[in-house]
Amino acid sequence: MTRFKSHYLAPLAALLLVAACSDAVPSAERPAPASATPTSADTTAPATAAQTESERLNAWFDQRFEEEALARPEYLAQLGRSERQDEWNDESREAWLNRIDRAQSDLDYLRDEIDVDALDPETALSYRLYVKSAEDRLAAMPWRDHTYLFTQMRGAHASIPTFLLNQHKIDNEVGARNYVARLNAIPGKLDTLRERSAAAFDQGVYPPKFVYTHTLRNIGNVLSGAPFEDGGDLNLMLAHFKTKVDALNLPDETRETLFTEAIMAMTDNVGPAYERLRAELLRQQADAGTDDGAWKLPDGAAYYAHKLREMTTTDLSADEIHNIGLREVDRIHAEMRDIMQAVNFDGDLQAFFEFMRTDPQFYYPNTDEGRERYLQEATAIIDRMEDRLEDVIMTLPEAALEVRAVEAFRERSAGKAFYSRPAADGSRPGYYYANLYDMNQMPIYQMEALAYHEGSPGHHMQIALAQELDGIPDFRKFGRYTAYTEGWGLYSEFLPKEMGFYEDPYSDFGRLAMELWRAARLVVDTGLHSKRWSREDAIAYLLENTPNPEGDSIKAIERYIVMPGQATAYLIGKIKIVELRERAKVEMGDVFDIREFHDVILASGPVPLDIMEERVDTYIATAG
Repeated sequence: MTRFKSHYLAPLAALLLVAACSDAVPSAERPAPASATPTSADTTAPATAAQTESERLNAWFDQRFEEEALARPEYLAQLGRSERQDEWNDESREAWLNRIDRAQSDLDYLRDEIDVDALDPETALSYRLYVKSAEDRLAAMPWRDHTYLFTQMRGAHASIPTFLLNQHKIDNEVGARNYVARLNAIPGKLDTLRERSAAAFDQGVYPPKFVYTHTLRNIGNVLSGAPFEDGGDLNLMLAHFKTKVDALNLPDETRETLFTEAIMAMTDNVGPAYERLRAELLRQQADAGTDDGAWKLPDGAAYYAHKLREMTTTDLSADEIHNIGLREVDRIHAEMRDIMQAVNFDGDLQAFFEFMRTDPQFYYPNTDEGRERYLQEATAIIDRMEDRLEDVIMTLPEAALEVRAVEAFRERSAGKAFYSRPAADGSRPGYYYANLYDMNQMPIYQMEALAYHEGSPGHHMQIALAQELDGIPDFRKFGRYTAYTEGWGLYSEFLPKEMGFYEDPYSDFGRLAMELWRAARLVVDTGLHSKRWSREDAIAYLLENTPNPEGDSIKAIERYIVMPGQATAYLIGKIKIVELRERAKVEMGDVFDIREFHDVILASGPVPLDIMEERVDTYIATAG
């Protein structure tokens, strides 16, 4: 069984911003294709024709995954590899067009050269998933410039320092020199994105004005410390580099030279690139409007419909999703009233929400001691779940999991909690990040549900296990379908209730509060982007219908505004998993095995919801 560790990262600098979604999964992105010409690998003649075609296609999948990984240096680092360690991803329009051309050539190859009828079932599924991925990439072409490149939630201004601190390995002199090379190469990445952002702004694609305040503040914090400011601490990227280099077995002269070169890179290249970006965002801020929803963008309604299809992997309309949200909010409110009665609370649901927001018994102190206590208890919750995992899960991942506090430079903008996948080579564990910047935003009664969602049996169980699966190509192991990934995460909050956890009624309320949060998301996301709600309208809805603090509600709505559709995936995915499980129970009767059912869900790696449903239906038809 995997053992878990708790690790609190003391604040190193007052920098901010997040490179990952709040309570979403900042795991490796689906790799972008390279520009090489597709080829089919030669294979020896195995026993049957089906094996021949399947082996040929799987060799091609392996080749394509390797080409795509090699085309993206940052993705290589996420995989724990060191090739192209002195480079950043190519963010140019030319590189994007090459990837689009490659997606089309992949489709042509698969449709013209592969005999689908001759594939074994697992390879046939891989074929379908690869085709869908390529088709999705082509379908997204019209909307490439609709993505906001610099926001409080994501963007290179934040992902660059996050990457250098968490992904770039400095375990020898080569890694250190490549770190300096990457510092010097930051202008190539940042300037390209800055120019794209400027062009998009001039075409009417930009976030609302409030976003610029966050982003500019974050850029200022990225540029804090020496050598950008006199006195005080080193800049976080420089401090990290110095710590890593000092730990290497290098001559003093080499260490001093490396540090001097890093300072020059920061002064000559990093600082000026960020200053150019700051100037551009100040230009945009001066003329930015205050409309919040995607409806304001060119062809905004069609763009939002595309994002809903992409995130939910369904054809549900905005109105249908909105109504599902309203229905689920009503259901969860009723269950919360049951808990109110169980704890003998005298008052209505709104009064109970206020009680849960404000009573000191539900919060640890906003001190280092309080933060350490939170991390220790979160680790203990996962340890207790670990002892029971084999009751409900057949195959457990080997990768380790650590509980961490979000780093100081991004904690003010980061979400409540999120998961970061382990390195495929085992050199880096999976991380469950808890945002402990303000302990008043991290109620004790939500600790269980958060730990189950981000750790086990949630994202760590699912994502780490997918990386370790045998018999499927790498593109499936490292793929991502948000409705599947986050649907499992939310289902993993619900499953422990059936296992006898959430013994404290307030903790069970926390589980419901988190599910309510996801239900309300369906309402406010569609409200913002389809029904033209304002930021203030959406915040008011959350404050009235959920127990979350005002700060939570504001941060959440600002997230949904800049990431249209993403928040709808969670509950839509969870509803589908529960629906399929109940169907299997009814149709299979006494032969239903919850461990087998979960294996069907997890053993495929990430898949769209319709394919997940097909797999469960096949399991029902063939089991027993």
